[in-house]
Amino acid sequence: MKYTVALLLAFSLTSCRSDEDLRAMMKEEIAKASSKTFYPSKNVIGPYTPAIRAGNMLFVSGQIGLVPETSEFAGDDIESQTRQALVNLMAQVRTAGFDSSDVVQCSVFLKDMKEFQRMNLIYGGFFADGRYPTRATVEVANLPRNAKVEIAAIAFQSK
Repeated sequence: MKYTVALLLAFSLTSCRSDEDLRAMMKEEIAKASSKTFYPSKNVIGPYTPAIRAGNMLFVSGQIGLVPETSEFAGDDIESQTRQALVNLMAQVRTAGFDSSDVVQCSVFLKDMKEFQRMNLIYGGFFADGRYPTRATVEVANLPRNAKVEIAAIAFQSK
C-alpha cells in the first residue's frame, strides 16, 4: 500500500506527461507489484515452490546440500553441504533472472552452531566482498533429510 501511495504521489507531481500516460504507467507498476511468478522444480522434496517472484522481489525457499541429479548430499561435511546449498540457491536466483548481487537477505539454519565458522568461509565466497546480504543464522534441532545446513534468501531488483 505504501508503494502504491508513493507511486501515485510521484506520478501526480510529474507534469510532463499526459493523464493517459500517467494512468498507463500506474497500471503497469501496480500490475508488476501485484503479479506473482512461480518457479517450480521437479527436484523438490515437499509441497513447496523453490522460488516465487512478486513484483521486483524474489523469495527463495530453503535449499539444502542435495545434488539435483542424484538427490544425494554433496558430502557429509558442513563445507560440502553449504557449497551445494548455495549452488542450489543461486540456480533458483538465476532461473528467475536475478543474480547474487540482487540477494538482500539470507536465513541460514545450522544443525550445529559449532560449524558456524566453517559454513561462513564457504558462504562468503558466493557474494561480492563488502556487498553481503543481511543474514540471520540460527541453530535448529533438525533439518530435512538430516541436512547440516539450509539456506533461504530474498532478492530484490530495482528495475
